[in-house]
This record gives sequence, structure tokens and C-alpha cells, in this order.
Amino acid sequence: MFNLASRFYHFACMLILVICFLQIMLQKSFQEVKSRMWKDKFEQEDGEDTSSFEKIPLQIWNVSKFSSCVDAAIVGLMPPPLLELQSSQRHYCAITVGEDAVVSAYRLSEDRSRSLVGAILSRGVAATFSTISSLSKILWRSEPSPTKKSRPKPQAFAKTSPLTCLKDSPRKGERLTLSPSGTLAAITDSLGRILLLDTRALVAVRLWKGYRDASCLFVEMLRNKDKASSSSMHLDYTKSDYCLCLAIHAPRKGIIEVWQMRTGQRLLTIPCPKGSRILQPSTRFSSSAFSSYTPLEVYLFNGDSGQLSVLNRHIG
Repeated sequence: MFNLASRFYHFACMLILVICFLQIMLQKSFQEVKSRMWKDKFEQEDGEDTSSFEKIPLQIWNVSKFSSCVDAAIVGLMPPPLLELQSSQRHYCAITVGEDAVVSAYRLSEDRSRSLVGAILSRGVAATFSTISSLSKILWRSEPSPTKKSRPKPQAFAKTSPLTCLKDSPRKGERLTLSPSGTLAAITDSLGRILLLDTRALVAVRLWKGYRDASCLFVEMLRNKDKASSSSMHLDYTKSDYCLCLAIHAPRKGIIEVWQMRTGQRLLTIPCPKGSRILQPSTRFSSSAFSSYTPLEVYLFNGDSGQLSVLNRHIG
């Protein structure tokens, strides 16, 4: 009787151990399956994010590393610097205004490493790194690790080189307006001054004072009074009949002034009510079917009455 009870006790103990072992194995298998499912899900989401994350098909430059920027414009192409490799890469001239400098100029390159020294270093470093990596693979062979789809890196900034800047603390640049050809830029600042900049030579050619909170727009005016005043027949105006001017809206004075470029006199002074603004469309509207050239015009918007009018393009 004692032997039967002892055998039953040992059998029960073995059964409990087997059940515990099976429970542990089942929990372990469940955890592995669960972790594999989460891993597959994360890899799938990562793959979807990677497929939707693409580089912007545009060139990106960063000018804020040199000074703050509140307004900017690319004014045209410029020649490459000295010791630059001859290639098809283009270089642009950019003008910025901000708090640190009233106006700054930069050379923007399409490539990051177009200098002679940079090209030699990049090729030499790349060849050396390739040789070292090949030798390391021969000496320390290891099992190839599974390739994992990596997320693309953010697009790198192209090369930006500072050319010149004008600092006159506490004066701060506020707005920048380009002429139609991009050769002139009108810059307003926090002290009520308007700077006319030659964007090709990067020199100031004119300065106006006493225009706080002013806004500027370039406009083309008819220079021939006799031809402009003649109404007996339709006249075919060409580009040579117009002269480039700068319209300055001074809200504190309540006037709009039109100055002839670059160093010409003041042609018009137009009173405007309070709350007015000068506007310019993005495209040129042809006002006459008989004119072969559409001039650059400026519109006056009265915010109080809602009236919109165009500035008279005739001088005098």
C-alpha cells in the first residue's frame, strides 16, 4: 500500500513538472511570435514611410548660418570664383536683408564641392576609404548582416559663399524689391531710409531718407510727352518709349512719389488717403490692342473705400 502511494506521488510530481515545462515553452513561443509580428509591422510601416519620404527636386541653400534673413531674392547668374573647376554648374547671386545686416550678398552654387581643393580631397578621401574597407573585409571576414532598408537622409544644402554685407547697427533691413531686369533692388530699413542697390556691382547708387514704413515698387513711365499727349491717332509704343522709375509710398506723409532711375529727379507726387496701399500684379496686363509693349504698372488700393485705380503712366 505504501509503495502504491509513493508511486502515485512521484507520478503526480512528474505530471506537474511536465505541465509547468509545457506552460513555460508555450509562453516563450507566444512571446516570440508576438515580437515577430510587431517587428514585421514596424518594418512594414518603416518601408511605407521610406517610400513616401522623397527628396525635393529643388536646389536648397542655407543663408541663415551667416546672418538673419527676413527677405531675399535671387537676382541672376554670376561667374564662378577663382580656382573653380570648369563645368556646367551654374552660380547665382542672392541678396538678403535682415536684422544683423541691412543687406548681404551671396554666391549660390549648384554643387557642394566645386572648388579645386575640395574636389581633390573628396576623391582622395573616397579612394583611401575604399581601400581600407576592402582590406578590413579580407582580414576580418564575418557573416553578412541582413540588409535593412534605411530611411533616406535629408537633402543636403548646396554651397553658399558670402560676398559682402552692409552692417549699420541699429539699422535693420525690412523689405526688398527687385526691378524687372533684376539689376536694381530697393531696400527699406527700420530707420526710414530707402537704399537703391546695383545688384551687378553690389554697390549702393542712391539713398532716400525720411520714409518710415514705406513700400516700393518699380514702374515704367512714358518719357515722351508729345507722343503721350497726342490723341489724334493710335500710337504704337515700344520699350524705348518708357523709362524705369521707382514708386515710393510714404503712408506717414500720405503721398506716393515717382522717381526716375537711377539718379533721375522726382517726376510725380500723388496724394493718397490713409489706409492706401500700392500693388503690382504678377503678370502684365495689356491695356491697349495697338501697343506692342506692355509696361510695368502700379495700382493704388484704397482700403477704406475699396477703390482700385492704376497710376497714370504719363509723365507730367
